[in-house]
Amino acid sequence: MIRALYSLLCFILLVGCASSKNIAPESLTFQQQLALHCGKSFAGKTIFPADGTDPFAGKALVMHVQTCNDTETRIPFTVGEDRSRTWVLTRLPEGLQLKHDHRHEDGTPDEVTMYGGISTQAPDALQQRFPADAYTAELLPAAATNEWTMAISPDGKTFSYILKRDGKMRYQADFDLTAPL
Repeated sequence: MIRALYSLLCFILLVGCASSKNIAPESLTFQQQLALHCGKSFAGKTIFPADGTDPFAGKALVMHVQTCNDTETRIPFTVGEDRSRTWVLTRLPEGLQLKHDHRHEDGTPDEVTMYGGISTQAPDALQQRFPADAYTAELLPAAATNEWTMAISPDGKTFSYILKRDGKMRYQADFDLTAPL
């Protein structure tokens, strides 16, 4: 009897201590997928528009996956020397929320900050779409039809940040998850 209880306890501990890397990717939430990269930074590049007209085109893009817990994931996003942006993903009862936190060099909030939306789709480990919320529409009327998508490729090699406006592609940056900086 004691031996059976001991064996059961060891089994429970082994299962409970299993690394998240041993868990099937489809059983993880989007935030858990990102948390697999917590503490790492990744280089990216502007994919769209391909003609180099976007202000981010040709600049070094880096995402830093930080603050990974059950409710919040913070991803500072640098563009060249500009470190003013952080993507903030927060688990809310209504779904996963994306906010764009913009700060001045001294840490004070920019006038245009905390815009974004709440994902309206079912939980998906590889992709979340965030239509602009009412706050965003009020703050930035031109962005009222924005939809941001964050996606991890099925092979786990690429993270994409995509912006559509009026249903049309406006911006896309891809980050190489296979080569942490």
